[in-house]
Amino acid sequence: MAGIGTEHWLPFLAPRYQGGGKEVEIDPTAWQILKSDYLRPEKPSFAACYNRLVEDYARPNGVTLPSAKTLQRRMDAEITKSLKTLKRDGREASRRAVPPQQRTVADLHAMEVVNVDGHTFDVFVRWEDGRIGRPVMVGIQDVYSRKLLAYRIGETECTLLTRMAFADLFCLHGIPVHAVLDNGRAFASKALTGGAATRFRFKIKDTDATGVLTALGIKTHWTLPYRGSSKPIERTWRDVCEDIAKHPAVAGAYTGNKPDAKPENYRERAIPIAEFRAHVAQRVAALNARAGRRTEVAQGRSYDDVFAASYAVSPIGIATPEQLRLALLMAEDRRCDRASGTVTLAGNRYWSEDMIDLAGKTVTVRFDPDDLHAGVHVYRVTGEYFGHAPVIEATGFFDKAGSIRRAKLENNVRRKLREAEQAADLLHVDQVAEIYAASQAPAAPVPEPSVVRPVRHRGQTAAALKPIPQARPAAPVVPSFIDDFAAGVARLRIVE
Repeated sequence: MAGIGTEHWLPFLAPRYQGGGKEVEIDPTAWQILKSDYLRPEKPSFAACYNRLVEDYARPNGVTLPSAKTLQRRMDAEITKSLKTLKRDGREASRRAVPPQQRTVADLHAMEVVNVDGHTFDVFVRWEDGRIGRPVMVGIQDVYSRKLLAYRIGETECTLLTRMAFADLFCLHGIPVHAVLDNGRAFASKALTGGAATRFRFKIKDTDATGVLTALGIKTHWTLPYRGSSKPIERTWRDVCEDIAKHPAVAGAYTGNKPDAKPENYRERAIPIAEFRAHVAQRVAALNARAGRRTEVAQGRSYDDVFAASYAVSPIGIATPEQLRLALLMAEDRRCDRASGTVTLAGNRYWSEDMIDLAGKTVTVRFDPDDLHAGVHVYRVTGEYFGHAPVIEATGFFDKAGSIRRAKLENNVRRKLREAEQAADLLHVDQVAEIYAASQAPAAPVPEPSVVRPVRHRGQTAAALKPIPQARPAAPVVPSFIDDFAAGVARLRIVE
């Protein structure tokens, strides 16, 4: 230790063991069994796998194994962490090992892209008919500002609820350019996205009616299944859960977000649905107006402020009355009656005088499901608007007013047919016959036969036309000894 300072004596006196001796040999089959047992989704402990290997393989077969620590060190050295994560934790955990994608919205503006999704509230409500259940909200969020623009609350996540939410969006804010949708049946239905080239649900037919989003030129984009990170609205659902479902106004109706997280006052009461809708409207407005948001474009402002600032200087598509009708009314394909063109829907009949030309054809009818007596709007399958068809109401057996209305309809139809006949400028049938007679081609000449077949007369009566009967063959001659035998038998019978 000469020449070394006392402060350096400890490192110099420490043992210099480097390890790295000869690698212990392991039975190949035992090592393969141990790896296969350990790398399973059930995630067994290494000690349990080692004990099974010793008891069920090594000891019965006389195989000598190193210690558990030695095999565990070799497992850590040979099996990479990524492979261990894939085999023991699954593909989703392995995917999360890749850094998440960071998408910017700085190049967007308000009402350019909207995100649509459904959320089931963790709250018990009482519906109008007295039933108790958990309501569902279909919400539409502006991707740029993160503001919740429109929503509808119902019993289930269905196409009708989604269509009404889009109708509110069109009425309040306009028509977006892009829509990011979940691939659920409520969003990928033909009523919304029929005719889109990138639908992945239901069989696509050329005769499908054009969906609302497709007809309005909204480009649909589908999120990955079971991938909440691809939907920005998922962050909003967390705020909705905390600020609506756990609010003091609905205390006692909260269900918990999973079966093993039920609160102590579980199912203590149920909120009337009208009261709950008013509560949701109030809290959604508060969420949109809350300041201090830390999103990319908010920078401490509220969602309302961000949306209003961009909305004022951005190109916004405004819905026309026809586009609102497409969004507000439900669409179904129906085949018109072959004789009159009548359309039958939910037990009601709809007809107008012009629908006679649609007899036997398939049309798309749009209607308000809450008011079927208001009539239906008829569209051709190609998307052109045909007209409005009122409902044909049933009349009493001796209802004279109904008979008068029916007679007026018939008179109107006859009048329109006369007008159509005059507009067609038809010729009378006699005029058509004269035109054809004047241009009639001359009769073709009768040809002369070059070979004559003789025909002989067989008589003047019907008997002469009967076929000549053929002569019958003569009866066979019976030998005389047979006759003598028969006569002898007859005499014997007489004597007896």
